[in-house]
Amino acid sequence: MKIPFVDLKCDLKEIKLKYLQRVEEILDNTSFVEGKYNKKFEDRFSKLHDCTNCITLSSGTAGNHLALQSLGVGIGDEVILPVNTFIASAWGITLCGATPIFIDVKPDTFNINPNLIEEKITSKTKAIVVVHLFGLPAEMDKIKKIANKYDIAIVEDAAQAHLAEFKGKKVGSFGDVSSFSFYPSKNLGAFGEGGAITSNNSNLSNKIRRIKNQGSESKYIHSEFGNNYRMSHLIAASLDLRLDYLEKWTNSRINLAKLYSDRLINLKGLEIQKYSSDFKHVYHLFVIQIEKRDLLQDFLNKKGISTGIHYPIPLHLQVPFKNHLFLSKHFSVANKLANRTLSLPMYPNLKVEEVTYICDCIEEFLTKNL
Repeated sequence: MKIPFVDLKCDLKEIKLKYLQRVEEILDNTSFVEGKYNKKFEDRFSKLHDCTNCITLSSGTAGNHLALQSLGVGIGDEVILPVNTFIASAWGITLCGATPIFIDVKPDTFNINPNLIEEKITSKTKAIVVVHLFGLPAEMDKIKKIANKYDIAIVEDAAQAHLAEFKGKKVGSFGDVSSFSFYPSKNLGAFGEGGAITSNNSNLSNKIRRIKNQGSESKYIHSEFGNNYRMSHLIAASLDLRLDYLEKWTNSRINLAKLYSDRLINLKGLEIQKYSSDFKHVYHLFVIQIEKRDLLQDFLNKKGISTGIHYPIPLHLQVPFKNHLFLSKHFSVANKLANRTLSLPMYPNLKVEEVTYICDCIEEFLTKNL
């Protein structure tokens, strides 16, 4: 049996004809750079995440940058974020000229540890970037309490967490500004690169619309420093079509994760993410921890099962941040996760029998290697 790590073809047969019709329409109208499908998608996506504003962008990384730029983050400022995340979470900070301040994560959720945030706050701290890693929301009540105490902005990096919830509230609606990614492999993936920002702050949202469009509200009139972070109309057209399937796909991921969990949770020598009923995990990834991770990955590969590692090098050990004098001893959990985590296949059209086969292979490995 051959099982890929990701399968991007789950809805292509259903929507290919509809998308090609939209492509033809866009070509005929020559409306290549933004258009009606951007607006349509923005309206629908904002409602799904309980927000009044959504701004489509060229990528999730662009969203990370614009979120902080709109808050006035710049040279000399510090921004707190978890050390165990994709590097684009940090690029938003460095692109503003600010300094990232890394925080270790919790061993059960893999998300930022709220108990470690306060000690890192200084007079230079401008914002906290909260990553909802793998689709599991962070503990937003504790983080918001700290942010409010020190009058610090919150930016949600929800790149992997479309439709996730904490205590019944959607991610993307907690922060001052929130960033989403629509990279093709995400829970809601575009036919190319794409991202968006959500916010319930209209002033910030209007500012972001200007910045993403060369700092302009009207042609050749520029009110502030800007960039070109606009989303292609063709990308927006694909996202608007695929949005019809997001809730269905999310439910499929949750059901598949339950199958994995039921089989794996009690296996000796293996751990999975742990969280309470306060959290709605949408499983961009299903990640396990195991001591002999590399051996297991090789074993599964020989069985025809592709896997991933998220992430093999924590941010404090990445080359761009080595001169920031981050001491590895301060990130013991992230260091451990980098050596122990393995991401199993997870996508909406993964079959029950495929999950069963994967779990059988993992059990076989543990039997032979414990």
